[in-house]
This record gives sequence, structure tokens and C-alpha cells, in this order.
Amino acid sequence: MRGWAVVETGAPLQDIELPTPEPQGEEVLLEVTHCGVCHSDLHIWEGGYDLGSRGRLSLKDRGVVLPLAMGHEVVGRVVKLGPDAKGVAVGDHRVVFPWLGCGKCERCEAGQDNMCAVVPRSIGIYQHGGYATHVLARSPRHLAAFDGIDPAVAATYACSGVTVYSAIQKVMPLPPEKPIVIVGAGGLGLNAVEILKALGHKRIVVVDVSEAKLEGARAAGATDTVLAEGDNTTARLLEACGGPVEAVIDLVNGTSTARSAFDALTKGGKLIQVGLFGGELNLPLPLMATKALTVQGSYVGNPQDLRDVIGLAQQGKLSPLPVTTEPASAVNSVLNRLRDGQVRGRVVLTAG
Repeated sequence: MRGWAVVETGAPLQDIELPTPEPQGEEVLLEVTHCGVCHSDLHIWEGGYDLGSRGRLSLKDRGVVLPLAMGHEVVGRVVKLGPDAKGVAVGDHRVVFPWLGCGKCERCEAGQDNMCAVVPRSIGIYQHGGYATHVLARSPRHLAAFDGIDPAVAATYACSGVTVYSAIQKVMPLPPEKPIVIVGAGGLGLNAVEILKALGHKRIVVVDVSEAKLEGARAAGATDTVLAEGDNTTARLLEACGGPVEAVIDLVNGTSTARSAFDALTKGGKLIQVGLFGGELNLPLPLMATKALTVQGSYVGNPQDLRDVIGLAQQGKLSPLPVTTEPASAVNSVLNRLRDGQVRGRVVLTAG
């Protein structure tokens, strides 16, 4: 198969030949038709993650091996089945659930593949993903039908959709009129606005450094927006919300956003950390106890989350995320635009 792979971190992806997987057991081989370009791909491309005073987490530390065809927001056409694969047929088009673990532990068997603590096998990170012509799904259980949905939009649900859906579930239930703060108005943020609306939430506050992206958030249905600049972001956020808040979902998760978000919490409030921008958060420990605060990480989602998000879309409750398509051969240009903050919504690569 052909793949656009990271061969050297920081260098342009290379168009190379890779072995085409042969499906075994329940595995399913798909020909990639669409693959979203996710901001988290930039960390692999650039070679690691900023851990603040603890240094840097390298690809080697995380277990990522090069060359690697990235891409975890994949829609493909089934082309070959392993001998034990049942429930799909050659020619079916499916969204591929990418967040795989060992496949054998208690969590994986319970459908919590993304929480596997044995060994990660995520598509596009630990095995070749959708920046290639073919991708291997572990089982039909990790494939989702998306009838009635644009495949370019459906691809984004495998990461952007399940990630924000899973994070939102961690702050629910909340009364619909209580502010939920979303930090970041990129593809994740716009999906978060849509999913909150679909779940019946009425008060959605979005924070970003870009007025243009905030305009997009307002168009999507955010009730309030806050421009993050200078040292008084928390004060402006409290003013917009009418006081301290019960829930902040930080889709950026850098040092400054995490601190502003933490400082905006009311007693019993929750900060859900999603993004991988990097840095660290120094916590005033007495406040953690006296205000009964929660700071919780949220890592993507599980297969049921993917089915739930697709279900919301099929019911007409989700407006499509702004998506533009580019041929897979343009992936280097797309990554550069994403790195430079020039992408609104999502760019999805297409075959050909």
C-alpha cells in the first residue's frame, strides 16, 4: 500500500510504499476514502509533547515507531475480511474506531478500549493510519455505519466527535441554563457546541485567542464568547458567565488556558483537560480540598461513544462541522496550515 508517512520528525511527510496488511481472525482491511487531519497529529510530526518542568515526552518514550502513516479519523471501504470477521461485507463503507488497546484485558473486553493500560495500539499512532491507502481494523465491532451522513463529516466523529462527547459526559448532568465553558474554538470546539446543543444544553460559553474563530463559534450556537488575551482572561470569563462556573472543558490544555480555567471554577467545579498543547498546571492544594474541585483528564472516547455521536447526527441533531477536503497528496500543506492556525473546522483528506 501507499502511505504519506513521517520518516523524520519535523520534515515533510514522504510518499512511500508500505506492506499491505493481511487481515487475520476478526480483522477487516479497508481502503481509505477519507481521513481527517487532527491537531494531535502535529505532536507526532513535530516529535513529542511539552511536559513543562518535566521536560519533553518523545515519540520513543511514548512507543511511537517511524516511519508512520498518521491519521486516526478514517472512513474506508471494506475490501477484505479475516476468516472470523462477521457483520460487514466487502464494499461496505464504515467509520473506523481508532483508539485500540491490547484487545484482551478487562477494559478492552468491556468496550473501554481507549482506557487499556496494557499496551496501546491506536490507529495512526502505533500502527499505520488513514494517511495511507489502506487501514486495518481489529474487528467489525470497531466499525460503524454512518448511513445518511457525508463521509467527510463522519470521519471527524472518530476523534473530534468522540473526544468532546466523552469529555461532556464527565461534567453532566448539569441544568441546561448553567454555563459550560469550552476552551478552544477549532474543530473540537465547534463539535462541542453542536453536541451540547444536541443534548439540550442552553448556555455554552466559548473561549479562544482568535476573534475569527469565536465568530464561528457564535454562528454554531455558542451563547457567549470570550477573547483570551493578556492576564485578565479569567476575569472576562467570570463576567461573561455571571460568576464562577461548575464546568470547564479545556480543549487546548496549555499552561495559560489550564490556569485560567482552574481559577474560574466554583465550589465543586470540574476542569476536564482534553488538549495536548502542553505545559503544566501548578495547583494551590488547600483550594483543591476546601473548594472540592476536580481536575480530570479525558482521553478520546470508546466505541459506544462513536455510535452515540453518529446516532445524534443521523437523528438530525448535529449540524455538520465545517469541513473542507483536500487530496491526500496535499497533506504537507494541510499540516502546515493547521500548525499556523489557518484551519477553521476540519480538513479531511480524500483518496486520489
